[in-house]
Amino acid sequence: MATLDSSNRVVVKIGSALLVDRKKSELRAEWLHSLAADVAWLKGLGKDVILVSSGSIALGCGVLGLPQADLALEQSQAAAAVGQIRLARAYEQALFPHDINTAQVLVTLEDSENRRRYLNSRATLETLLSLGVVPIVNENDTIATDEIRYGDNDRLAAQVAVTVGADCLILLSDVDGFYSANPSLDSSATRYELIDKITPEIEAMAGDGVSGLSKGGMITKLLAAKVSTAAGCAMVITEGFHHNPLKRLCAGASSTWFSAQTDPQAARKRWIAAMKPRGEITVDQGADRALKSGKSLLPAGITHVEGTFGRGEPLAIVSPEGHKLGQGLSRYTDTETRAIIGCQTHQIEAILGYPGRAALIHRDDMAL
Repeated sequence: MATLDSSNRVVVKIGSALLVDRKKSELRAEWLHSLAADVAWLKGLGKDVILVSSGSIALGCGVLGLPQADLALEQSQAAAAVGQIRLARAYEQALFPHDINTAQVLVTLEDSENRRRYLNSRATLETLLSLGVVPIVNENDTIATDEIRYGDNDRLAAQVAVTVGADCLILLSDVDGFYSANPSLDSSATRYELIDKITPEIEAMAGDGVSGLSKGGMITKLLAAKVSTAAGCAMVITEGFHHNPLKRLCAGASSTWFSAQTDPQAARKRWIAAMKPRGEITVDQGADRALKSGKSLLPAGITHVEGTFGRGEPLAIVSPEGHKLGQGLSRYTDTETRAIIGCQTHQIEAILGYPGRAALIHRDDMAL
């Protein structure tokens, strides 16, 4: 089972109740700085870190004098617009003393459901991580309507973890794990140390959240666990109110771990392999050999294109002899692909009129 020690890429979800003082509607600055120290510690160990942070609406409500609950949609959006600036600045200021750059990434549910947006989000996050940046991800509450909302950052964090192929998802919460019943209502409730599989019996134990600032309860955490563990990412729920919550978790703080059901790369490959191809590309002998050795597919290795497809849609990859080698997600449309057949990478910009990506299908987006 993956642990924080053994994970190379970690997504941390921070709930509103941890980040914002309930009574004052103000940022818990000292706590945030302790979290920043933990992030710097993880990065010092060579790990990639992404933070999925709630708190923009709660902070905005404090500034605008709005109540923390029962807001109309437009009030929530206005509060998010005000609070998001403060939230991003707070993370920047907390991580700057550790020489860590931050980036604000705002997403909606549509960004994961639309393949093109999904690929754009993935490429952006991968690039930020490669540059040593800590992305701060939040739902774009300023524009999101109910139809395109995740609705809670537990599931958003799980989707981010899947998108970037994380090994570990940490939900910092106002509870220290998953219990057989709500511990605030049932003194006999017991905490699980490890859940290998989410069964109907486990699901029946989940109840609604009790936090005034957080929309997510245990049900949403179980849904996040289902998404992340199915994609090969272990998940842990732990209490985050104390300072340095990540170091505390690594030192053995109370928590519940959910075992990954596979590894992230294998899960992604199965997902791609199960898609229905929207087009077909034939490759030459050199590309055939390169693909079988684990390389990406470059335009120079393509000899023929069939079908109509958009960026991010699945394509069948066919050998020179006509045998299907596998399939992958295209980084170009069918029109663009036909224009750059057989071209070298440095020729793409001159042909298309804008800088393109080196690979037509990246090896991480390919199942052979």
